Amino acid sequence: MGQIEDLRLFVHIVEQGSISKAAEKLNVAKSAVSRRLAILEDRYAVALIQRKPGQWEVSDTGKELYQRALGVVSDVDAIAGDFTHEPRRVEGPLSISVGHELGLTFLSPILTNFQEQHPDIQLNVNFDNRTIDLAQDNFDFAIRITAGVVNEGNAKLLGQSRTGVYASKTYLTINGTPKTVKDLKRHKLLGFGTAKRGEWTFKDPKGGTTKIAFKPVMGSKSGVFLGDAARQGLGIVRLPEFVSRPLITSGDIVPILEDLCHSPLNIYLMYAENRRFNRRMRLFSEEIQRACWGAEYPAGS
Repeated sequence: MGQIEDLRLFVHIVEQGSISKAAEKLNVAKSAVSRRLAILEDRYAVALIQRKPGQWEVSDTGKELYQRALGVVSDVDAIAGDFTHEPRRVEGPLSISVGHELGLTFLSPILTNFQEQHPDIQLNVNFDNRTIDLAQDNFDFAIRITAGVVNEGNAKLLGQSRTGVYASKTYLTINGTPKTVKDLKRHKLLGFGTAKRGEWTFKDPKGGTTKIAFKPVMGSKSGVFLGDAARQGLGIVRLPEFVSRPLITSGDIVPILEDLCHSPLNIYLMYAENRRFNRRMRLFSEEIQRACWGAEYPAGS
């Protein structure tokens, strides 16, 4: 067995989470897998897997080798795929960290459709808004939404989500409908986040910018929660379209100040620096970009 096949074997061990599962996956004896792992550890003079009774963990060096081995194995597989005519199955685990509300609303059907189209890929999706270290936490991708622009080379723009200002008909009937940004100061405003002060920025049709600073009557980092609060008539809210669309369709909230524009939120597919794509990563990257830009929303500004 050559060095590339040794690296491929190590990739299988890490991805399967055990030597026995890797042996079963490869249809070889467990003892053979253990022996090749030992040879690999002797070659690099380091423990790649910490093995104790009741404990199995990839060492820090093992994690680094896994990331680099993925690139080597991926290149070899890509060459084989490019220069042979036999179609090859794309299989193996794919771990993705997805922003919580974007994932559960807009991205959920896209991700499940990807799994249906590629059943041999073990798709693992973690819904989490926290900042993660993709390499350290062993995620292939993270999908995040931000008001800013990410210029790093390890981020691909998937699309943009429009935002708007909304309120329930009941709230507007009782409190009146604001006609200008200044009118908002007389209303109950719901703020995204937990800060004591909020700020909204608007652009008029001529390109001018207007800002309003306010003290939220309610704040939350959940747009879904704020949308529900607006639905109940608790105030006026600014929401991304992937959150507001179902509420608008049901008639629970209506848009206001529609002649004003808001800067769109940017949605990015992010991956670890210097990470070389394997076949399933490349496939997911291509398909998620097509799905997001081809959707009715959030793509567009």
